[in-house]
Amino acid sequence: MQFLSERPSHDLTYSDVFLVPQHSEVGSRLGVDLAADDPTGLRIPLVAANMTSVTGPRLAAAMARRGGLGVLPQDAGLSELDAAIRSVKQASTLLDVLVVVSQSTTVAEARTLVPDVPGALLTIADADGAPERCIPAAALRHALADSIVGDLVADDVPAIDDDDVTEPRAAFDLIDAAGVEAVAVRHHGRIIGSLSARSAVRATLYAPAVDAHGRLRVAAAVGINGDAAARADALVQAGVDVIVMDTAHGHQQQAADAVRAVADANLGVPIVAGNVVTPEAVRDLAAAGANVLKVGVGPGAMCTTRMMTAVGRPQFSAVLETAEAARALGAHVWADGGVRYPRDVALALAAGASAVMIGSWFAGTLEAPGAIETDEHGRWFKSSWGMASTKAVEQRFRRLDAFERARKTLFAEGISSSRIYLDPERPSLDDLLDMITSGLRSSMTYAGASTLPQFHERAVVGTQSAAGYDEGKALPVSW
Repeated sequence: MQFLSERPSHDLTYSDVFLVPQHSEVGSRLGVDLAADDPTGLRIPLVAANMTSVTGPRLAAAMARRGGLGVLPQDAGLSELDAAIRSVKQASTLLDVLVVVSQSTTVAEARTLVPDVPGALLTIADADGAPERCIPAAALRHALADSIVGDLVADDVPAIDDDDVTEPRAAFDLIDAAGVEAVAVRHHGRIIGSLSARSAVRATLYAPAVDAHGRLRVAAAVGINGDAAARADALVQAGVDVIVMDTAHGHQQQAADAVRAVADANLGVPIVAGNVVTPEAVRDLAAAGANVLKVGVGPGAMCTTRMMTAVGRPQFSAVLETAEAARALGAHVWADGGVRYPRDVALALAAGASAVMIGSWFAGTLEAPGAIETDEHGRWFKSSWGMASTKAVEQRFRRLDAFERARKTLFAEGISSSRIYLDPERPSLDDLLDMITSGLRSSMTYAGASTLPQFHERAVVGTQSAAGYDEGKALPVSW
C-alpha cells in the first residue's frame, strides 16, 4: 500500500482515508479471490467477534458456511462450549439451520425466534422433539399472540429429498419450479434442514471454510488468566480450529506468558492473540508464538475505553503499522473493530490486515444470539453489550461469590445495553456478507487486484477532510 502523497505524521481513522482508482485488468468482481493469506483457513476475510451478543453456534455455523469464521466467547463454561462446537461441526455446509419450536409454543414466543421476512421458515417439532413440519414465518402474521403454533392452520412448505440438493443450481431449479421461496429438506423422510432460493444461489458464490474432515470451521476465545494451555487443549480436543487468546491489553507480560504456554503445548492450530496497536506489541506476542495478532483498542461501537482511559489508537494507522511489523516476522493481523461500512473493511485489508473482525454490525442479524424484540414503532432489534461492560463482567464472573463479583463490576467499562436494529432489507447475516463482500470485490477491481495480497500491494490511499468524507455519502432525500 502507498499513500497518494506523503505519509501523514498523525494517526488516521478509516474516515480519514480513501482509495484511489488504479489501472485494472480484473474484468469482473467475481474474478477476485477473497481467501485470507493467514493460516486460519478463511475463504472470505471476515470474522465474527467473540462477543456474547454476537457469536453463538448458529452464527458461527452461518459464518463458516460462507467462508468466514465465528469466534465463540470465553465466558461460557467448557461443557457449553463443547456443545456449541459440536453444533457447528454437525451443521450442513449447504442447508439453512432449522428454527425449531414445540407444538405448545405461543405465537408471541415464535415471533422472537423468526421474523416475517421472505424465505423464513418455522419448524414445528412432534411430541418427541423431532422436526415434523415446516411452515412459512408469514403464517404468524395475523395470528393472535397467545395462540399456539400447533393449532395454526397453515400449509406446509414443499419438501425435497437431500439427494436432490447436492448441487446448488439443481436445488435452485427445484425451489423455483415449486413456486416458493424456501423448501424443507428431508433425509429418509425426516426433516434435516431447509433451503431458500437465495441460499442456493449463494452456495454458487461462496466456498465454505471447512476442516480436513469437511466440517465447518470454528474458533474459540481463551482468556489469559488461569491455565490457558489446559483450556485451549480442551477446546482443540472438542474440535476447535483456531484459538484466540483474548484480553483488552495484549501488550502485557501475562498475555505473552499465556500465549507462550499455549504455543508450547503444540496443539496444532493457529493462535490469534491481542488486542494490540503497536509494532512492539506485535513483535512480543509473535515471539511468544502467536500466528495472528488482533489489532484494535477502543474503536468498537460498544467500547468506552478511549473515553474512560484515553487509551487506544485510530484504527487505520494501528492496522497499517502493526501489519508492517507482522509481515516482517511472517505473522499476520486481524483488524478488530471500528468498521461501520463495507469501505472500512476494504481499507483495513488495503492497510495489510488478513481479515477483519466484526462485532456490533453482526449483532443485529437473525443468526445472532438473543431474541428478536420489537420497539414502540414495531421495528425489530436485538440487545447487545460490550465485553468489558457490567453485564459482561457479571456473566464472566458469575461463579464467584456475590462480594467478589460486586468488586469486579466496580471496574467495568463499555455499554451494558444497546439496541441493534435489524435492517428489514438485510435482516440475515448472509445479507450483510453479500453487501460487504460485494463492496470489497469492487474495491479490489478498482485497485487492479485479483487477490488480497495484491490488493494490499497495489492499493493507493489518500487522506481527506471531514467534508471529503461527507461528500461520499449518499443523500437519503433530495437536496
